[in-house]
This record gives sequence, C-alpha cells and structure tokens, in this order.
Amino acid sequence: MKSTGSGICEVSRPQGGAAVRCLGTLLLLLMVIKAPEARADVPTIPGWTLQFMDDFNGPQGQLPSSAQWQFDLGHGYTGVDGNWGTHEVEANTARPENVSLDGNGHLRIVALRNAHGAWTSARIETRRDDFHAPAGGVLRMEARIRMPDVHGTRALGYWPAFWALGRSFRKQLDWPATGEVDVAENINGLDRVWGTLHCGISPGGPCDEKHGLSADAPCPGSTCQAAFHVYTVEWDRRVRPQVLRWYVDGRLYHTLRQTDVPAATWQRMSTREGMFLILNVAIGGDFPDRGSSPGYTPVASTEPGHAMLVDYVAVWTQAH
Repeated sequence: MKSTGSGICEVSRPQGGAAVRCLGTLLLLLMVIKAPEARADVPTIPGWTLQFMDDFNGPQGQLPSSAQWQFDLGHGYTGVDGNWGTHEVEANTARPENVSLDGNGHLRIVALRNAHGAWTSARIETRRDDFHAPAGGVLRMEARIRMPDVHGTRALGYWPAFWALGRSFRKQLDWPATGEVDVAENINGLDRVWGTLHCGISPGGPCDEKHGLSADAPCPGSTCQAAFHVYTVEWDRRVRPQVLRWYVDGRLYHTLRQTDVPAATWQRMSTREGMFLILNVAIGGDFPDRGSSPGYTPVASTEPGHAMLVDYVAVWTQAH
C-alpha cells in the first residue's frame, strides 16, 4: 500500500490480480478492506487505583498467564452437583483450541463439539481472591468483551460470562451464601446483557435462587455479538446503604442496595471481603434452558466454534 499526504492510496496484487484504488479519506479505505478486530488499552481513570489488569497481549496460541489465572477443568468442582452446579454440559479444558491468546490482544474462549457430540470449552479464574471495596471507597470490576457471534437456533445453549464469586467458596463451596456478582452474562445469542447478584440460600431465599436479583439491557449502538462492549460493576461503600451498580458501555442499567437483602444475608457474603473473577463460555444449563423454546439446550442445530473475545479485564479501587 502506498500513501501520500493527500490520502491517496493504492493496493495492488502482482501477476494480473485486481487492483483496488482508494482516493480521499481513510474511511473509504476501511470500507474496502476489512479491519482487524479492534483492541483497546486498559483505560487510565483519574482518581482510581489500578489493582489488577490483563490485556491478553502475546503470541497466538499462548495460554493465558499462569501467574494471573488458573484453570477449572472437567465437569465441575468436587463436591458440587450438576455440572458446575448449573447443569451445563461442556467439559472445560486447558487446551489452546479452547482457550488461548489470538495474537491481536484478545483472549479467545471457544466452545467446540467433537464427532461424538461431546462439548468442550474453558473456564478460568483469577488466582487472586481479594478484590473488594475499601472501607468508605469503591470497587470497580470491568472487562471489554465481544460475545460469541452466533444467532438464532445455532446459538441455543451458548452462555458466555464474566463474573465474580466470594472468596469463601474456594474452601467451603458455599454457594450462593458466599455471594456471586455476575458482571455480564449472555445467552442463546440474544442482544442482551444480564447483571445479577446471587446470595442467601437455594432454591428461593432473598435472592430468588437460582434466578438471582437480576436486570438486563441491550448492548448500545451494536449488538453484543457484533462488537466489543465494556461491562462494569461498581460496589460503592461511600454511601449508606451500600450500592451495587451495573453498566454496559458506561450506561447504568441495574442498581441494588444493601437493604434489598436481609442484613444477615449481606453480612454472610464473603464478596464483601474479597472476590475472584471468572471468565467462561458454558454450553447448556439452567439459564439458557429458561430462555430456549425447546426448554433444553444445546440442540442439534447449536453450532460449535464461536468464541468469546476478551480484550481486557481490570479492577480498580477508589479510596474515600
């Protein structure tokens, strides 16, 4: 490609290939040549202190950093019933075909199905489990994600998510009492993001398990599958009662207050003291089944090979 200050460029192929000439602005060039997947740096937010970040830079096929992440393998935690407690069907692996860097600054988690109909995918957790809002301050958990680009009956059973569990779960397997904050979930290829708090007991309880205290919204500007969007939760301890806020691309769509659950339930959640973050793409399970007209997923038409792309994950705090 040749370019001059006037914005004239020429792309040509040798040996008689077609030539593409572009005159004028860069925008015209981008209309002719498909741009690579967009990436963004972890933002610097004035007044906030960065506690954790991974922007997934590295060579294609490399596994995510073992210093920052650990793998959940197989069909579930030992001692937890029902395939990770949600009846999803995939076996999670640490194989690069299921989870690896794409070489363009993204983490790629992809669900695959073998010739026998068995699904595999990946689920990774931060090694750290101490993310919490400081006394009188705020915690901000955020990721920039493009959901798997699959739709209709081909998407039935897809369940990508970015979420956090209370630190006590790692020793006690005490879900939902430990607390769970779902920063962003998506199911069945729908153009919606769900934000949820899970707590208390299951089934039922103050958080209406296994539904949780939830709200959802469409992705602004473009679908959740067509582009990257920024998904954020803030835990605000500056105010009384404390507040949890969910955002997509900076737009507030869900708010919960400490007083929305009993005081004893709030006090029991170890999310107040520390959380670890999780990224995964599940296939099938309680949530996508509820949103599926057959009532179960995946189905014969569910199409493997579609990836959740994660541009960055970051955690900040703001002091009082």
